[in-house]
Amino acid sequence: MITVVLAEDQAMVRGAFAQLLDLQPDVTVVATAGDGDEALAAVAEHRPDVLLTDIEMPGRTGLDVARALSERGDTTRVLIFTTFARSGYLRRAMDAGVSGYVLKDAPIADLVSALRRVHAGERVVAPELAMAAWDSADPLTPRERELLQEVTTGASNADIAARLNLAEGTVRNYLSTAMAKLGARNRSEAANTARERGWL
Repeated sequence: MITVVLAEDQAMVRGAFAQLLDLQPDVTVVATAGDGDEALAAVAEHRPDVLLTDIEMPGRTGLDVARALSERGDTTRVLIFTTFARSGYLRRAMDAGVSGYVLKDAPIADLVSALRRVHAGERVVAPELAMAAWDSADPLTPRERELLQEVTTGASNADIAARLNLAEGTVRNYLSTAMAKLGARNRSEAANTARERGWL
């Protein structure tokens, strides 16, 4: 029997997937979670074979949860299921130690197959995502990503400089470089482009 914790912030979707998985003779959902913190707590309590998690959730994202489990040496394997077919997300997921990445709009049979394969120790990636990941490398440095993430909060260059202990000119230079790499006309467009591609 494959034990699963299911993390998904939309209650209706969470309930539907839990019911579909429980129909499988070799899968049992031992707990569900509505956000990343609940997911971490449920994994600690139930020690499931697999954590099936969305990426974008309140608080910690699915990628944050995967990274936290990896850092604490947890044996639970992580399978991401998401609507976001973004190569940047896939690369970050692999870096975070996930065992699989599939799309929510795939047939339930594909999701169950991915669960079984991940449980068996395989790494599973939706084919369309694997191709996109090879074609679209993240050109940003960690510092550029950090500053663009600040831009998404609405912070000004002066705010960012104060928060990160940088000179305002340094912030401007980093953001200009990021804009050039992304072909963006301004810092907001650069941040939006990076976010859409899954690099933030």
